[in-house]
Amino acid sequence: MYDLLVVGAGPYGLSIASHAAAAGLSLRVFGRPMASWRDHMPRGMFLKSEPWASNLSDPGGRLSLAAYCAEQGMEARHGAPIPVEVFAAYGLWFARHSVPEVDERTIAHIHPCPGGFEAVTEDGASVRARTVALAVGVLPFTEVPATLRGLTPEHVSHSSHHSDLDRFTGKDVTVVGGGQAALETAALLAEQGTRVRVVARAPGLSWNDVPPPWERPWWQSARAPHSGLGPGWRNWFYAERPGAFRRLPEPTRARIATTALGPAGAWWIRDRVEPSVELLLGHEIAAAHGSADGVRLDMLGPDGGLTSLDTGHVIAATGFKPTRERLGILTADVHDGLGACPDGSPYVGREFESTWPGLFMAGLVTAAGFGPAMRFVHGASFTARTLVRGVRRRLRTGPALLPVPGARERRGVLGVAGR
Repeated sequence: MYDLLVVGAGPYGLSIASHAAAAGLSLRVFGRPMASWRDHMPRGMFLKSEPWASNLSDPGGRLSLAAYCAEQGMEARHGAPIPVEVFAAYGLWFARHSVPEVDERTIAHIHPCPGGFEAVTEDGASVRARTVALAVGVLPFTEVPATLRGLTPEHVSHSSHHSDLDRFTGKDVTVVGGGQAALETAALLAEQGTRVRVVARAPGLSWNDVPPPWERPWWQSARAPHSGLGPGWRNWFYAERPGAFRRLPEPTRARIATTALGPAGAWWIRDRVEPSVELLLGHEIAAAHGSADGVRLDMLGPDGGLTSLDTGHVIAATGFKPTRERLGILTADVHDGLGACPDGSPYVGREFESTWPGLFMAGLVTAAGFGPAMRFVHGASFTARTLVRGVRRRLRTGPALLPVPGARERRGVLGVAGR
């Protein structure tokens, strides 16, 4: 039986595995390395975060994105966006240098067993471990508006479903959403000859400012320090102090997790969107009807009037909702033992352990507890260090008590595993 099973091989999973291996834990890692970046982002996309804020985490801090770029004869420079293909290749390089062999098979389900957990792969093989770290990324949590869910895949897709957009060349596409995924997808579609528009509920688009220079007068840095989530003290707190964020009152955390760093486009994409993409702002889709010819969207406009729009396909760039119910990899008995935050995401303690002893969570699914940094690669460093410390503590103390059967809300299970 292994000490740790890491499920997921993206930035969080690989960082956790690196720290666990350095700590001497016996572990297995499952998942296609950097799958989201390799298979679910079209060519031509760039990282929104700064290169220095996009590092995977190894204990020695040697395997940075800048180190990879230097080895490849490239420069990772502040204010210069990094192509997603480069970032994906960096993740593979990181894995080769810092992580035990990654098993690319998919884990079908995980269930408890004596002494820990048993995971069953897609081809029926099983592996047992005393602890599990779920670092499944964002793909299990894709969110499509209710008004579009009745459409077939021929008519609607999520922005994360596309590794390229070639099938839409010369066609008509409507992108729903006002954030970076929507705006960059629309720009790429327009640049390949697709007739494209963006439909967003907000009355206007938000655009991130050009980042201030890395070197600047001390008084400017003091007023708005650089951080992994952008300049300013508030962003610095979210980026650099997730442990302190977790100690905020729960209503405050819930509000920040919902509102902080909302939908916005990167500064470098604005000139690619505004001249070439039709923008229908202040519009909300009321109904959608599929046909052999495409999709008809009924929309409420800014004045409350109803209009209709015919389009060939709808791409929902509408984000992700990380609720525990969407963790289909867990069997029902484990689901029943997971407490939840107000937003429906699994509750985790100060070392990322869920209310099921030995089951740890990482990434987006922990944002309600540790803040906005968990939505970005930048949060992987704090998570890896802290989570592996929690795994080592759990291995020393044993499985403790099992969760209360049927306990569904956080307040009902804190007496068992709350920390």
